[in-house]
Amino acid sequence: MKTTLKIAIQKSGRLNEDSIKILKESGIEFNNGLNKLKADAINFPLEVFFLRDDDIPQYVEDGVADIGIVGENVLFEKNKNVFIVDKLGFGKCKLSIAIPKNQKYNGIQDLNKKRIATSYSFLLTKFLKKNKINAEIHEISGSVEIAPSIGLADAVCDLVSSGSTLFTNGLKEVEVIFNSQAVLISNNKLQKEKQLILEKLLFRINSVKKSKNNKYILLNAPNENLDAICKILPGMKSPTILPLAEKGWSSVHSVVNENDFWEIIEKLKSKGAQGILVVPIEKMIV
Repeated sequence: MKTTLKIAIQKSGRLNEDSIKILKESGIEFNNGLNKLKADAINFPLEVFFLRDDDIPQYVEDGVADIGIVGENVLFEKNKNVFIVDKLGFGKCKLSIAIPKNQKYNGIQDLNKKRIATSYSFLLTKFLKKNKINAEIHEISGSVEIAPSIGLADAVCDLVSSGSTLFTNGLKEVEVIFNSQAVLISNNKLQKEKQLILEKLLFRINSVKKSKNNKYILLNAPNENLDAICKILPGMKSPTILPLAEKGWSSVHSVVNENDFWEIIEKLKSKGAQGILVVPIEKMIV
């Protein structure tokens, strides 16, 4: 019988689309039709389960799924016996404490004796205990931001992305207790055959991740400045240099990290680089 790796991803919610996207960009084809709870990959030994995000850590711990994609916020809140294989770089957010925006906030001690509404009681309790704050936790699911306005709580502890939901509900962020992103988690007792499949999957995912953070650039450079231009360009090893039909000029090809991109472009321009083209990278294997 053919060995298949089972992966659990969100069936709906903020990580669903990006989880499907990174698998498909890794060359894995599967049908994720509406309301489908399970799908077999066509061209890779992978079985995809579509589950509630809160259930994914439990399914992976129990071995029903071998691996899963879940937010760190859910993973650490559920406190299950699984381990993080890789951080995926999407779904970034923070778990924060917020209070009504018309209230003054002088520091964490202001939370003493307050009522805090949250869906993340484990993480909040841990944070309050660490900071020696005695507060009353009201555990609720959904619509946490409304709690202060209806008199249920004095503050909330919830996920924050852009902050627009807090603003709409008359709240302001005062403490960040946890930074989160999507992670790939695994069961602690993977069979050897499944571990080999996971390593192949990781190789593909990391190739996709590297491509997101880098751009391929092509530029024309005067030959007298090639040495200076090559020192500016990091590349994976060294830039590729090809002679142009116009005498005294060469075409230079390299890879530039997204974080350093504009600073490097400015330096290249100052050394006489012209006709700079920037091309996205679909996959990057090093």
